[in-house]
Amino acid sequence: MALALALALAFSAAAVEISPAADAAQAGMVEIGAVAPDIALDMRYAGSDNFTGRPVPGYGVARCYLLTPVAQALARVQQALRAQGYSLQVFDCYRPAHAVRAFVAWAADLDDQSTKARYYPNVDKRELLGSYIAETSGHSRGATVDLGVLDCRSAPCVALDMGTGFDYFDPRAHTAHAGLEPAQRRHRQLLLDAMAEQGFSNYSLEWWHFSWQAASDSTTAYDFPLR
Repeated sequence: MALALALALAFSAAAVEISPAADAAQAGMVEIGAVAPDIALDMRYAGSDNFTGRPVPGYGVARCYLLTPVAQALARVQQALRAQGYSLQVFDCYRPAHAVRAFVAWAADLDDQSTKARYYPNVDKRELLGSYIAETSGHSRGATVDLGVLDCRSAPCVALDMGTGFDYFDPRAHTAHAGLEPAQRRHRQLLLDAMAEQGFSNYSLEWWHFSWQAASDSTTAYDFPLR
């Protein structure tokens, strides 16, 4: 069931067409700061604070690019959350296709278990491909975003407790996991409701993962590096 859902949300490798776009402008993408400058960025794959333990190929800079209508929809989410005293915190946006291939290569390297304790302590690495790491990704369309929520009702802003960290490959990260504390469940629901209001759909195995449904039928992927 989990694999079927993963395949439904990821577009088929056979159908993917890599665009010749050489940069964000040619791809019709915009940097999120241009439409919502107050969204907090914590772009994990541009550094070593991620499940691979090193900067990911293609992430030369810590920037968030999305297709223009997707970025505009996310800006509306931010506006709604800001009115309640919260803010989005973004972990990943557009992901070059060759970065996805680097993830797959990492998952296939069973000798590299250096990040297991933090990111997949209860899951065999051989089980990560499919449910958690796909061979193709909606991120490469510029229509999927990984994010959490900051509580800014008092200074400084602090991350809401979602029950797990970002990219924690474990059943506890499933959005509707039964073992969550009441506050953690409320925090996830806050994010779910805000994103759904603007047309984003959640991937049920990852509370942080949302795709903009109006672009879900696209089979165009991009591979320009972030720079």
